[in-house]
Order: sequence, then structure tokens, then C-alpha cells
Amino acid sequence: MGVIAALVVAVAAALGSAGVYGSGGASDNGQQAAGACNGAYATAIEPYLTGDVAAMGLRDDPENLSALAFNDGSGAPITMADTGGKLRLVNLWATWCAPCREEMPWLEELQVERGGDDFEVVAISVDGGSDEKPRAFLEEIGVDDLAFYHDPTIGVFNTLRREGLALGLPVTLLIDENDCVIANMNGPAHWASPDAFALIDAALSVRGQGS
Repeated sequence: MGVIAALVVAVAAALGSAGVYGSGGASDNGQQAAGACNGAYATAIEPYLTGDVAAMGLRDDPENLSALAFNDGSGAPITMADTGGKLRLVNLWATWCAPCREEMPWLEELQVERGGDDFEVVAISVDGGSDEKPRAFLEEIGVDDLAFYHDPTIGVFNTLRREGLALGLPVTLLIDENDCVIANMNGPAHWASPDAFALIDAALSVRGQGS
């Protein structure tokens, strides 16, 4: 077993043993909405799932995550639908996850280079307790271009695990403007690499066609 695979399994075991189930559940309406998922993205991005983002896999039966619940930067409860209307790279991370810490500056660079009305990096901390620790970490490493999102209940992770989308941290999902999962991966990636930029550009080309 490789180092990254071992880390993913270890983190999954740690999260699973916590047995924490919070407000991150997907509603029946969200599941039913999966039928509205657009397949054009998969066709466009498949050639770009290579190199630094080769671990990203397409979803044959895209899940709709509209009802996935977490908190915004003010601590107010929101759902994935509240961040919608755009392509999003959703990343679950925690301060105790070493690979998560390593890729955070890359996620910020991706947001700086590609973020806007059509795309956002949605990085959700799953650190338990208050937001003091994850905020302090982001301030320490100088990450201030990512909007702050937090799920202290770990409900988001547990929901994605039940859907077969999450094994451990970090977890990354590419979702469309309708909150449908286009592709997902477990483990870290270099999100500021040419491969990652090419992947997002390919998806944005579909977005630009009014998908």
C-alpha cells in the first residue's frame, strides 16, 4: 500500500471511529434532483483526468448535493445549493490532516487564478469544535482568498462516505451549477498545476456554453 493510500485509510478509520453524524445529510429532494445532472461535463473533462489530477474519477450516476449542510464564514447554516449557480471544486479538509495542509495553498492559487462568477473553490473544514483552529491555520499560512466554510459535526464527510464519495481526507469533488457531482477523488492533488488548470478550464468551457 502506498503512502497516500495508507493515509487515506488511516484518516477514514479515525473519522469512522468518531461516529459523528450531524446536519450534513442529503434530502430525498436532493436525491431526486440527480436526474437533472448534465452529462456534457464528463465528456469534456475526461481527457484531462491525467497527471496531477489522474486520481479524479468520473461519476457514472451523478449525485445531487443540493442539501449538503455546513456553515458559512459567519457561522450561519447553509447548504451546497446556497453556493450554487457556478462550477465548484469542493474540498473537505482538517488541520490535523497533513496532506490537506499541504494542498491548501494550491487550492487558494486555483481560486485566485480561476475563481469568479463561474467558478469557486469551496474548501470546507471538518475540524471539530469552534472555527478558531482552522481559521488560525489559514491565517498562519497566508491563505485569505478562499471563503471560509466549516462543518464541526463532520456530517458532510459522513454523508459523502455513505454515498461512496469519501474514504478519508482530503476529499475533493467537482460539482456543476446544479450541485451535481461530476467527478471526485480521495487524497491530495497539486491544484495549482498545469494539469489542474487544464481540467478546470475544460469544465468551464462547458459552463460557458450554457450547460
